[in-house]
Amino acid sequence: MAAELSYTALIIDDDPAIRQSLRLCLEANNARVQQAATPAGALDVLDRSRFDVIFLDLWLGAESGLSVLPEILRRQPGAGVIVVTAYATYESAVEAMKLGAVDYLPKPFTPAQVRTAARRVVTASILRRRLSELQDRLDEAEGETSFETSSPAYAAFLQTAARAAASDAVVLLRGESGTGKTVLARWIRRQSRRPDGPFVTVHCPLLSNELMSSVLFGHKKGAFTGAVADAVGKVEEAEGGTLFLDEVGDLTPDAQARLLRFLNDRTYERVGEAKERRADVRLIAATNRALEDDVRAGRFREDLFFRLNVITLTVPPLRDRREDILPMARHYLGFFERRQGRHNLSFSAACEAAIRAYDWPGNLRELRNAVERAVILCPSSVIEATDLGLVPTRPAGLELGADVPLEVIEREHIARVVARADSFEAAARTLGIDVTTLQRKRKRYGLA
Repeated sequence: MAAELSYTALIIDDDPAIRQSLRLCLEANNARVQQAATPAGALDVLDRSRFDVIFLDLWLGAESGLSVLPEILRRQPGAGVIVVTAYATYESAVEAMKLGAVDYLPKPFTPAQVRTAARRVVTASILRRRLSELQDRLDEAEGETSFETSSPAYAAFLQTAARAAASDAVVLLRGESGTGKTVLARWIRRQSRRPDGPFVTVHCPLLSNELMSSVLFGHKKGAFTGAVADAVGKVEEAEGGTLFLDEVGDLTPDAQARLLRFLNDRTYERVGEAKERRADVRLIAATNRALEDDVRAGRFREDLFFRLNVITLTVPPLRDRREDILPMARHYLGFFERRQGRHNLSFSAACEAAIRAYDWPGNLRELRNAVERAVILCPSSVIEATDLGLVPTRPAGLELGADVPLEVIEREHIARVVARADSFEAAARTLGIDVTTLQRKRKRYGLA
């Protein structure tokens, strides 16, 4: 764990001097610390905030700290519990580990021992989260947008996005469908102060109206039909990291009101309970809708719109960064070639011309899907425009001696001869090749 990495810690100990000592050690290690002296007090704090590491005294007055350990882990399953005691024995250590503790710290302890114990726990948690994210995204990671660009406009856009990422301000990503807003949100997270924190995505259109607030903020057992147990919301899952709300314009009025409150003071309540909770979360939202129209129509709160609109980044459509279209197509081709176990695939010159000429109204998503489909279905190693679902284009200003590949000249010449010939046999005679060769070349150039 890097020294500058921030994390949250809870100290549960009945001795004020021990709590103070642990707090000073941890705060020197960039931790945000809360304290509790009793099991009941600890559970109350656990209900209000989320923690990365918890220091639990083996004895809390006359009560055993181990008796509350299962309840701690039930309420915060991702936290690492370190048991602290002046009566360290092999048996008590084994019992603590069996109940779910991850480490054991005997008294008296040194500041270095405290920091090392916390570092082990938080580092292990970060590694588990990274492995989980990598596993979830392994198949698609290389197929995402490449952020290498030849477009001056897009390069300037990324510079602005990087400056926005360096702050903790709310970012609203706007742009057409398929422009890569989700991928950009992950990129902003990697450039932010929270690159090791969780990245939690909520696809708002996929949530039912009844459950939207519950998914975002959690709920209390019995809050509604089907709420058979307390549930943690996405805001709480994102503690210390980034919450990404995809298509934020689809939030229900209740969810909008709760989100506005959270953005204003970082507090929220689970559905069905009155207990105020806090969370340290950076918010990124995205939409392809004109939220101003939704505000005028009364579908979206004006005050929430202003609160989200702190930093707005409008992702350029692919047609406005034409320098990147062909490199991106080649990027996808290489990725899907490896995924499908194919080799030496390429676009024909005519296909590349068609790729550059097409506007790609579905943006990166359309380009990615077209290339994937072609890699799967095209029987040849040379992919033609028709394999991508494109109409072959005639290069503008084509003439002998122009700066174009020989293939382009040949394709255009064949197309014109065939167009005016009475038959394929006549066209083949004019070209000085046999009909079989003509058919093969027409197929290669997407003219068949």
